[in-house]
Amino acid sequence: MRIGVVADTHLRARHSTLPKALVHVLTGVDLIVHAGDWMDPSIVRLFESIAPVEAVAGNNDGEELAARFGYRKVLELAGFRIGLVHGDGGRSTPDTAYAAFCSSDSAHDSIDAIIFGHSHIPYEEVRHGVLLFNPGSPTDKRRQSLYSFGTLELGDTIQARHYYYEDKS
Repeated sequence: MRIGVVADTHLRARHSTLPKALVHVLTGVDLIVHAGDWMDPSIVRLFESIAPVEAVAGNNDGEELAARFGYRKVLELAGFRIGLVHGDGGRSTPDTAYAAFCSSDSAHDSIDAIIFGHSHIPYEEVRHGVLLFNPGSPTDKRRQSLYSFGTLELGDTIQARHYYYEDKS
């Protein structure tokens, strides 16, 4: 199973397209997972035109997105349990995301991976056997030099990959 991983799009309703580099890689994925901060419910349709979407709302999303997606969930995909959360609310975004699903530094509560966003910083770490993955942002790079997003390949293991690009048109 191939999953597109996105977070922190921060797009308003006036946007009618997604970046070409993002669409190119996401075309053909089985599922798109979005870790919040859509900013506008209309943006969901842009992603749904590519593939089915699973998501959570972020701290910049309104009531409609929060009611539709919630703020935290566990996806069961291809035999893996994947936690999905935006990651806001703590000093360290990876630590906040990890704590949302794992009760201690040695127990991972049957979670294989955690997808999160919030920081706009691409991130990948395996902590106590749990993959922590932040795709960065495909449209709001902030202090990062490049826009980014990711994919997960679910097979015998989980393989994560970041994609980077300069032009968000």
